[in-house]
Parts: sequence; C-alpha cells; structure tokens
Amino acid sequence: MEKLEDRRCRPCEGGAEPLSRAQADTLLQELDEGWTLNADAVAIERDFEFPGFARTIAFANAVAFIATAQGHHPVMTVSYRRCRVSFTTHAIGGLSDNDFICAAKIDRLAEEL
Repeated sequence: MEKLEDRRCRPCEGGAEPLSRAQADTLLQELDEGWTLNADAVAIERDFEFPGFARTIAFANAVAFIATAQGHHPVMTVSYRRCRVSFTTHAIGGLSDNDFICAAKIDRLAEEL
C-alpha cells in the first residue's frame, strides 16, 4: 500500500461522505503521534515548536508551499515559537484522505528540519 506522504490530494468539491471516526483513527496511526483527532472527529491538528520566530515562519511558509501544491489548505496559528496546523475538509464538513495526506507530508517536512 502506498504511504500517505507519497500520495497526492484529489479535488473535493463536496458530495462525498466524511471519514468515520474509525477510519480517521486508522489513518491517524500512520501519522506522527503529535497529531490528534478533535472530539467530533472532524479535524486533526498538531503543534510544532521551534527555537525562535524565524524558524517558525520558515516552517509556516514551507507548510503553505506544500498545501498550495496539493490544493488543500490547513488552518495555521503562528506565534513566536509555535505553529499549530489543523486540517479538515470544509466541503464535506469533516475529514477526508486529503487531510491525512497533507499531514503526512508535513510530518516528512518536520523530520527534515
């Protein structure tokens, strides 16, 4: 089976069913343990910490580059030494494979830093 980080996001304009909690839990196991599923199982998020603001902004810009290339964009909260990344698929009101694909790509980025 192809790794999440090697897959590419597919456009999602709605009409598809969001992943169930069980499906999301299964995919979550393929990500870094820092990712968490929210209480309603409609989003995943992870906090990344850095030694200073410049590194935090560089990471946020790299995440933005990945998201733009995949056509699937997170919510990011950036502060001095931390960047919180959250994914959900708004068009379907929950999680899709795209959220986990992008999260896996960000995990790979974080490992390389």
